Amino acid sequence: MKFVKPLNLYQDLLKLRAVDRGRFLGLDVGDRYVGLAVSDFDNKVASPLSVLVRKKNNIGLMALDFEHLISKLSLSAFIVGYPYENMQKNSKNATQVKVFVDDLCKTGKLEDVRYTLWNECYTTKFKLVPECGAIVEAIESSPGRSKNE
Repeated sequence: MKFVKPLNLYQDLLKLRAVDRGRFLGLDVGDRYVGLAVSDFDNKVASPLSVLVRKKNNIGLMALDFEHLISKLSLSAFIVGYPYENMQKNSKNATQVKVFVDDLCKTGKLEDVRYTLWNECYTTKFKLVPECGAIVEAIESSPGRSKNE
């Protein structure tokens, strides 16, 4: 897997024709599960897809699942939720995301897949704002707000 800065990923996306862009797969990495969401073909809205069980000994199987999803859903990149908690890079949750991504890379099965890290504190609702040169603009700017507010 190849890390790409969020802005670079977005700029690369804009260079392609709409039919060639592919979709994004969002990954929400937890202790025991990895939640998956897939974007629409315009990469504006993501919808829940499934949940994978995360174990130390099944990373190879997960990589195979991702290969299948890349083909089946025309995926072009992964957006991995990263917990930028109080700007602490070494928090427990941040470490587990890093370990998961590193383990996926070590399988060698996803070498051509681009991924970026995105602050998961603001993942409730987003919209693309291409005219501003930004990837997304949070509709709800406060990370502590309820999804129902």
